[in-house]
Amino acid sequence: MAKKESPIDGTVARNRKALRDYFIDDRIEAGIVLTGTEVKSLREGRATINEAFARDKDGALWLEGCHIPQYDPAGRDNHEPNRSRKLLLHHKEIARLTGATNRSGYTLVPLSLYFNNRGIAKVELGLGKGKHSYDKRAAVRDRDWKRQQERLMRDRG
Repeated sequence: MAKKESPIDGTVARNRKALRDYFIDDRIEAGIVLTGTEVKSLREGRATINEAFARDKDGALWLEGCHIPQYDPAGRDNHEPNRSRKLLLHHKEIARLTGATNRSGYTLVPLSLYFNNRGIAKVELGLGKGKHSYDKRAAVRDRDWKRQQERLMRDRG
């Protein structure tokens, strides 16, 4: 049986819904604490972060709702697919991010889960504020208008 290769750029999972549902103000790269079977499952390119979020628990950030399926060859030594996973950040970054989420209504949303060029699993977190339905409609209208402008400029020469 052929082994499924992970993507060339190292990206395992991307949360496309986050950019549609949130205004992302800041992006942060964080390490993630994983078990061996979780890393093997990620190397096969299997993970879902669409419903995931990060939150503060006892002075540390934890990734909740991230689904990493079990690694089949591991047998009984497998991991729990939906467990909370600790994020690795400096104390100052954790304090800044938790202050923003507590004070001004921001949310920590994972944007992508990937392996860096050293082969270490990382999560890109976005500090985002939720969009309302009228914000989403305005974004669609602006995108359509820009597309139409490009067509007009291309047709003119």
